[in-house]
Amino acid sequence: MIAYIKGKFVVKLPAIAIMEANGIGYEMQISLNTYSAIKDADNGLLYTYLHITENGQTFFGFADMAEKEMFLLLIGVSGIGSATARMMLSGLKPREISDAITQGNTALLSTVKGIGKKTAERLILELRDKMGKKVLEPGGTTSSPKPISLEDDAVQALMALGIARPAAENVVKKHILSNPELSLEEIIKQSLKNL
Repeated sequence: MIAYIKGKFVVKLPAIAIMEANGIGYEMQISLNTYSAIKDADNGLLYTYLHITENGQTFFGFADMAEKEMFLLLIGVSGIGSATARMMLSGLKPREISDAITQGNTALLSTVKGIGKKTAERLILELRDKMGKKVLEPGGTTSSPKPISLEDDAVQALMALGIARPAAENVVKKHILSNPELSLEEIIKQSLKNL
């Protein structure tokens, strides 16, 4: 998987960017938010996602990790395809989408073309808990993603290992409270021993 591409912008259109890196031109679908972030730049970095379907492969580019993470969350919802997710990210910033979902604001989500009331309700239902755990940074920075928190990272790691969220949260909190100096690895190891 290609995580990002750093190079020269050869073409910048509101929906497409072509970036040259090491003599290879990469065509990427982008949102209006990404276009706004790169429109005045000659060189830059775009985080990428390769979307593979039975009909083809589409490369997406994102000005920052917050937008990429939101895109991945959106396409994980039943009925939300990559085109709809890109449309949402063109109409709203990642922070606005996150806030609308956590606050249950179907009216704001429904302002995006292709998102009706039922789809907005499904987005809220499926993503509200996930939005509570994610901190999406505003702006078009291309710096490395910052960890949400040691506790959240440990919980996410345990969940990736198959531990249910409530159990993971309880055991991680217990270890952080008893010894705040533990590293992420130590918290995970200690938590696994106590589950």
